[in-house]
Amino acid sequence: MNKNTTKIGYARTSTTDQRLDIQIEALKLAGCSIIREEQKSGTSLEGRPELKTILEFIHEGETLVVTRIDRSARSLHDLQIIVEILKSKGANLYATEQPVDTSTAAGKAFFDMLGVFAEFETNLRRERQAEGIAAAKIRGVYKGRSPKIDRYEIKRLLSEGLGPTQIARDLGISRGTVYQTQKSMGQV
Repeated sequence: MNKNTTKIGYARTSTTDQRLDIQIEALKLAGCSIIREEQKSGTSLEGRPELKTILEFIHEGETLVVTRIDRSARSLHDLQIIVEILKSKGANLYATEQPVDTSTAAGKAFFDMLGVFAEFETNLRRERQAEGIAAAKIRGVYKGRSPKIDRYEIKRLLSEGLGPTQIARDLGISRGTVYQTQKSMGQV
């Protein structure tokens, strides 16, 4: 990493229960003059305003610094998007705990390999979760999440003569859901 460039740090945890202080300290030690932080899931680039801000405003010659590449993204696809945005702006990605520095050929190659492993790990986690849910269903322990929509309330409001638009507005649901419930009642 070029020692004379502006370094912008990005610290992220998946939940507010986790602490950012270790990442922030490492980013300060790496020479970051700006550190953006957020506590959002890394499984998608959506809903991460701090990362979006960095990617929008990073300049040529600057470096986005993370402690590990999984702090920036959990899938190879998202990592590639981030690196492409940085590359298009003449900026780089650097990880303090991994030999990732997209300003060098070796760093780019290692970055690509780590991305593949990060995606593999995410897929394994999903498979284990699905297996656990399937086993819990067999044992009769897993019931799934509670439904968010109270169809009995929709039916009650329909029977009182309220229209689908009003019901949808009052319950904070789509009119399509009201129409589906109405159809199941044989009223359509």
